[in-house]
Amino acid sequence: MPELPEIALNKKYMDATALHKKITQLSFPDASLLQAPKSHFEKALKGEELEETTRLGKYLLIKISSGKWLVFHFGMTGKLEYYQNRETPKYTKMLLSFDNDYHLAYSCRRKLGKIYLAEGFEEFKKEHELGDDALELSEKQFLNLLTDKSGSIKGALTDQHLLSGIGNVYSDEMLYQCGIHPKSKVDKLSEAEKKQLYKQMKKVLKMAIDKEGERSEFPSDYLINHRKDGEDCPKCSGKTKQIKVSGRSTYFCPSCQKEQK
Repeated sequence: MPELPEIALNKKYMDATALHKKITQLSFPDASLLQAPKSHFEKALKGEELEETTRLGKYLLIKISSGKWLVFHFGMTGKLEYYQNRETPKYTKMLLSFDNDYHLAYSCRRKLGKIYLAEGFEEFKKEHELGDDALELSEKQFLNLLTDKSGSIKGALTDQHLLSGIGNVYSDEMLYQCGIHPKSKVDKLSEAEKKQLYKQMKKVLKMAIDKEGERSEFPSDYLINHRKDGEDCPKCSGKTKQIKVSGRSTYFCPSCQKEQK
């Protein structure tokens, strides 16, 4: 599932390609992912321009000159392609055509993505009860979010109502870099551990953006390329382990990340 860094890369791609061009046509080869009637999208988009983009966790929000916002959730396989003079990409769900003869396709092979039409950024955030974007949080805000929480730290990090953008891969990495067991109870963590987790949250997410999601480019002491049960831990002589935490597949090193007593 794409997480915050992957959405940041999609935002960068949109900013460099499809903004400030008049939409002359739009079509829906498969309207199954639309969260509003086709006619609503047509009214909001046709003859308009995409003006600016912003990110909220796992969502890419695009302001339309009509005043509405186009919102993409990418599911497992969502993809944006800006192109000219070739066939429409396979699995395209929405296709925008511009007055420069280019097209923007949103495709999604596994149909787990969603396409929304929103009144505004804050309205969408409130309607879907989303927490603040993980990269926008200050240390104080992060610590306040964890106050009085009693569940697992893995569950807290991946709770999109608490903070937006972190999923399985990067939550596991943050905890691994801190030496914190994913089942650790939030209210049992020290303030120093929480502050270290905040620092690693920022570091891991920014690194993923800088590396453009290329896992092979991550440092050798990162867990990201060892996400298999029984893999060699990149930091010690132990083996990685897969477990379920808060219903999510989780990878960690039992030697480096000791379970709380």
